[in-house]
Amino acid sequence: MPVPCTRSCLERAVRGPSVGGSSDFELNPEVGAALPPGRRLRPAAVLVPVRERPEGMSLILTRRAEGLRHHGGQVAFPGGKVETHDPSPLHAALREAEEEIGLPPDRVEVLGPIDGHETVTGFLITPYVGLVPADFRPLPDPSEVAAVFEVPLDFLMDPANHRKGFRDWQGRRRWFYEMPWGDHYIWGATARILKGLSLRLAALEHA
Repeated sequence: MPVPCTRSCLERAVRGPSVGGSSDFELNPEVGAALPPGRRLRPAAVLVPVRERPEGMSLILTRRAEGLRHHGGQVAFPGGKVETHDPSPLHAALREAEEEIGLPPDRVEVLGPIDGHETVTGFLITPYVGLVPADFRPLPDPSEVAAVFEVPLDFLMDPANHRKGFRDWQGRRRWFYEMPWGDHYIWGATARILKGLSLRLAALEHA
């Protein structure tokens, strides 16, 4: 089990050197090879909201509403597309967090961005890690969010909990990372972004 993550180590990991971006293709290289070269990626941004509690740090995640057109019912960070009226990806992440779970931007202490993730659907996601006060109470928008829940950050940062799963889709096997927590199934881009943060923390231990 890695050393428990504290505020100090989280700050150092976020502000430390990159460990390299990730994509949906790293476990499925044949999918990436089939994509057109030089394709244009659309910008997206998510907030990785970490709450400080006496018993340790925890990560706030959402389960998307079942009726949504994209990724309905899946576990996700608050966030979404960077719209033309957003002055920056960070603004988009904070705006979406307020819209989805009622988190005011002025209640987030933004530590900074971590390595991005490219999706097979053509998005380049920039994740921003932010600290959220312990007294924050989510107010989810039911049209977008079915549930808001927390997972101990130490569980998510432990490589022992980073599994490889697969699904058969269109006659081919697709691999991805997964981190099941109780009744919540954390997988895909969300799990891979968390793995990237874990790699940053691990780099600190070996520095």
